[in-house]
Amino acid sequence: MTTYGTRRVGKVEEKSTPTGIPRRSVLLGAVAGAGALAFGGGALASSADAATYVKGADISWMPQMEANGYYWNNSSGQRQDLFTILKGYGISAVSLRTWVNPSSSPTDGHCGIEETAQMAARCRDAGLQVLLGFHFGDTWNSAGVQNPPAAWASMSYAQMLDAMYNYVYHSLNVIKYYGVTPGWVKIGNESNSGICHPVGTVSKPAQMTGLLNAAYDMSKQVFPNTPVLVHLAQPQNLSSIQNFLNAYKNNGGRWDITGLSSYAQGGNVSGVLTNMATIQSSYGKPVMQVEYGGPVNKPTQVRDSLRQFITGLKGFGGLGTFYWEPEGYSPFTSYGSTAWDSSTRRPTAGMDGFLNV
Repeated sequence: MTTYGTRRVGKVEEKSTPTGIPRRSVLLGAVAGAGALAFGGGALASSADAATYVKGADISWMPQMEANGYYWNNSSGQRQDLFTILKGYGISAVSLRTWVNPSSSPTDGHCGIEETAQMAARCRDAGLQVLLGFHFGDTWNSAGVQNPPAAWASMSYAQMLDAMYNYVYHSLNVIKYYGVTPGWVKIGNESNSGICHPVGTVSKPAQMTGLLNAAYDMSKQVFPNTPVLVHLAQPQNLSSIQNFLNAYKNNGGRWDITGLSSYAQGGNVSGVLTNMATIQSSYGKPVMQVEYGGPVNKPTQVRDSLRQFITGLKGFGGLGTFYWEPEGYSPFTSYGSTAWDSSTRRPTAGMDGFLNV
């Protein structure tokens, strides 16, 4: 069995292994101190300097696309390493999702922590920062679905809290074992309605906050200087964002950056940007657009909307924009908001939105 290092907290020595890590004994004062590093210690500047707007992409499908014989051409039609192509567009960071006990489905599974750590090491070797995103499920969780991992489904709140401490602590030690320090850790995915329903629903704000704070605290235990994001969707619906953040903040929720998904296009972008600026100023946390995309068959519109988002976010101090799975193309996936042409295997003009802005 591979051992992922030994940690000592107070008088308790614990070894982190792929399975069976005991719950961490965390002194709240120590955790609070670690959390304070997020801003007071300048950690944000070290991971995402305010002068450097982060341009990123979620390419979690890349390993399974490769395993199934897919490859990528650059804009000139020449086959090229995907990392190299993305860096040519100014991409400096990659977002990677991770699931607890995923299936073997190429599109809806994989992304367990071991595979994710291996992919994170590839990103590091390519000179790219990593945003690690926890879904706290075995497959997709999003604004409309927040299912716990099957192994957690029948747990009480106290049991789930234990599971959360252990899972996040173990997972981040696997990442650390592979020699990767994430630029950011995202706790939850589009968590407007909470996480791990029904235990962590937003209608049970104390329990929701307890679970997310456990994830935050373990992130700071393993990577004290890495900023931690909460992630919310549909900022065009400001009240949904406020409902979550008010419940989280009022129950002592800890976070460093507010991550937001928006796929708005054309005339809808300006209103979303206004709401993003409001979210940033209201809660005192910088925002980052952690998901973007648009119709693959409307690349000019997607390009122009991407430029509008980047320009607008830069204007009020937003931290960055990530394109969600731009590298996907059919028949690997039928998802319609990638940025790759399936007939030529070239990037669409949508990717040009990252250039000259």
